[in-house]
Amino acid sequence: MKQNLVMSRAERAQMAMMLEVCAYPKPGNVDRCHDYPDTRLEHFLASAIMARPVFDEAERNGGRVGRLIHDAVMRTNGHSGGNTHFGAFILLVPLVLGGDIKGTRRVIAGTDVQDAVDFYAAFALTSVRVLKSDELDVNDPASVAAIRERGMTLADVMAYSAPRDMVAREWTNGFALTRRCADLLHAHGCGRGAIVAAFMDILASEPDTFIAKKHGMAVAERTMRQAAEVLAGRRDLVTFDVDCVSAGINPGSIADITIAGIYVALGEGWQWDC
Repeated sequence: MKQNLVMSRAERAQMAMMLEVCAYPKPGNVDRCHDYPDTRLEHFLASAIMARPVFDEAERNGGRVGRLIHDAVMRTNGHSGGNTHFGAFILLVPLVLGGDIKGTRRVIAGTDVQDAVDFYAAFALTSVRVLKSDELDVNDPASVAAIRERGMTLADVMAYSAPRDMVAREWTNGFALTRRCADLLHAHGCGRGAIVAAFMDILASEPDTFIAKKHGMAVAERTMRQAAEVLAGRRDLVTFDVDCVSAGINPGSIADITIAGIYVALGEGWQWDC
């Protein structure tokens, strides 16, 4: 008889990162079936291992969310695969600190200016795309000064970014898509098939903001419509995956939210190993 093992918060975070990247096919994203030229499956798995001490610290000792995100990026920045999980850390760190979605409200409400400064320092270590029209440009040192002058907390920074970034938006809407993803995982059953199904459900209903930043909103919306066609049986999933990879269209923000959803679902008894 299979026994349900109780995982720590840190273990759930690490498992969520591993399970998301190993599930396939998730159109456009790195998985066990295909890599990108500069970023491979091994880079994602290595980051899941390297980030564990940060999750352990968050669970055991608490700490400042901005510094923990920065530490997670520092620990996973040593390989040649570039940024793999920055968006996931933005979601996982407050989740591990708070324990669950409800607990993140306390974490978010408690952020301050130093958290925002530490977050921008972490952002500067990545190659994450920002919109050229974004006034608070991570590549501009004046942005950090502006954050201090305005007294912006990390919650304020996320609210500022929310209209253009669906990961930041989770901080302002009560982790709504994270909650939806967890509910979809429960609804779709167990294992990697449920992860792909939940990912596709969200991709078919939400334009991915990582795609929008890289290719423009029109491409993000077209990808969303194509995902809906897959769910309706009018487009082949594997072909859609190949087309996305060939065009460099990767729904990275939805992947990050899927990781957070897996974390929440695991804490609610969802089975990954069926």
